[in-house]
Amino acid sequence: MSLILCIETGTDICSVGLARNGELVSLRESDEGRDHAKKVAVFVDELLRETGVSPDELDAVAVGMGPGSYTGLRIGVSFAKGMCYALGIPLVAVGSLDALAEVAVEDHEAGIVDVENWEQARLCPMVDARRMEVYTRLYDSAGNPLTEVSAEVVTVDSFAEWRRTAPLVIFGNGAAKCREVMPDAVYINVVPSARGLARLAQQRLTEGRTEDIAYFEPFYLKDFIVIPSKKKLL
Repeated sequence: MSLILCIETGTDICSVGLARNGELVSLRESDEGRDHAKKVAVFVDELLRETGVSPDELDAVAVGMGPGSYTGLRIGVSFAKGMCYALGIPLVAVGSLDALAEVAVEDHEAGIVDVENWEQARLCPMVDARRMEVYTRLYDSAGNPLTEVSAEVVTVDSFAEWRRTAPLVIFGNGAAKCREVMPDAVYINVVPSARGLARLAQQRLTEGRTEDIAYFEPFYLKDFIVIPSKKKLL
């Protein structure tokens, strides 16, 4: 039996879950802005108290590795690495887009999401990358990846070939950018959550696909760029 603490902080949502054998046991989430540094430890403490699980009973910590918010990813990964160091347990990294696609698949399985011709659909999770750019990857309806992770500028021609051949299901916090330029796509309300890590993290742990805690870094996809302020300082 594996107990895995799951952490997803790559967007405005701070999400922490506890999973047993790939099934979610408990979840804490907040979408009240980017104060993840304050909330992630509180959420972990609440989950462990609620479930009666001691930290030393955990078998691994799983974290959404990105792409996503630079600051959010740093917070989640740093906290996960700290717990792994302290407890002497493995770190499991799950792609944030993979986890987001998994949430959509689980919501469909649970009847929460209803999309016509789901079996033929192409899932397109999107994480906001500012302006008209998104981080994305395409998946089949079972959550298997069809393309590599990429940063895409959203235009009327985006994913044109995929849209012609099957329903393109778009979701995530970057989806709003697409509604006007891609009205023929299908839009569903699915957002990043630690619950999307549960099954994927268990698979990776079972297969021995863990990370080197000392050297692991989030997957930013793009370099972090500091833009100087235009305001004049007195």
